[in-house]
Amino acid sequence: MGPRAGTLVTIHGDVRTPAFMPVATQASVKALGPDDLRGLGCEVFISNTYHLSLRPGVETIERLGGLHGFTAWDGPIATDSGGFQVASLAHRARISDEALTFSSHLDGTPLHLSPESAIQLQERLGADILMCLDQPLNFGATLEETAEATERTHQWAERSVRAHRGPGLLYGIVQGGTDRGLRQESARTIGRLDCEGIAIGGLSLGEPKTLMWEMVDAVVQLLPPGRPRHLLGVGSPEDLVEGMARGIDSFDCALPTRVARNGGLYTPEGRVDVTGARYRDRGAPIYDGCDCHTCQVFSAAYLHHLFKARELLAYRLASVHNLRFVIRLMEEARAAIESGTFGQFRSDFLARYQVSDEVTRDDQRKRWFENQRTKGSRSAPTDWD
Repeated sequence: MGPRAGTLVTIHGDVRTPAFMPVATQASVKALGPDDLRGLGCEVFISNTYHLSLRPGVETIERLGGLHGFTAWDGPIATDSGGFQVASLAHRARISDEALTFSSHLDGTPLHLSPESAIQLQERLGADILMCLDQPLNFGATLEETAEATERTHQWAERSVRAHRGPGLLYGIVQGGTDRGLRQESARTIGRLDCEGIAIGGLSLGEPKTLMWEMVDAVVQLLPPGRPRHLLGVGSPEDLVEGMARGIDSFDCALPTRVARNGGLYTPEGRVDVTGARYRDRGAPIYDGCDCHTCQVFSAAYLHHLFKARELLAYRLASVHNLRFVIRLMEEARAAIESGTFGQFRSDFLARYQVSDEVTRDDQRKRWFENQRTKGSRSAPTDWD
């Protein structure tokens, strides 16, 4: 299964694929507004049902015009069901075959999420793309635990399909951990359901990259070719290219904006740290030839200064650069797919782009998950964004 280009048609507009969805966990892509996103070429973002249900509350958002009216964004919006919080906030979740029950990280108030209520909440939010409730597990779960969670995900997907009433596109989610047999069983099961799209979930949760791609390869060949495919939680530039090569149509991840807020900026040669001393006096932009507003107007030295001075503008300018880099990558990949040159595009990109150290990245992610498990009610409210 090779790369593909297409169009997702929603009631709030079309999304050209391959596409990247910036993460707006709490109805905001951190440090950026709707005009920023439009200027970057963004066509869709993804928000989180769990967090929005707690604050400000779905009733409030619904009363103010749904997510589109609330955020002043007139394009497509996707929503996650809240299933990811099973992994990220496991210490606050109770799981049964009937539903998930979370203890709010804000004040301890219980939040009950069943497959049916998760769909209803997403419909009330006005989502154009909805996700079935699922149960992902962090890397290292036993085969028995993974099999149980996968079967529960299938049952919840069937209930989600029956509950879906609105015009939004419903995506079933393939689980199965890192077991090839369970992954393939899940792909067949979800593929048989009456869903408009299919997402691959439960990856990038601590497993090695090689194992992640083994699981994706085991799944994509079994998915119905006429439905869009989304890879949840994957967003580093090299992974986007590899995912597109395998026929993935869309992605979402907080990585581009998260590393931006820490001074990590993408270039064709790889990610650089603008807080490093070599950028202190650099009068040129971070990346010559970049068409983003940040590189068109500001020098690397200015960004270096903003980060060192802890000025809030640093987060916006860095996020603008990284998201434009990623969205432009998708645009260039689509053009290569349409011209039949994606193979060369992929080879050229990966030969030039120096990948960040995977061991360091995995250690950071593991530390974050461990912090989530050990913190009390004041744990970080936005998960891994």
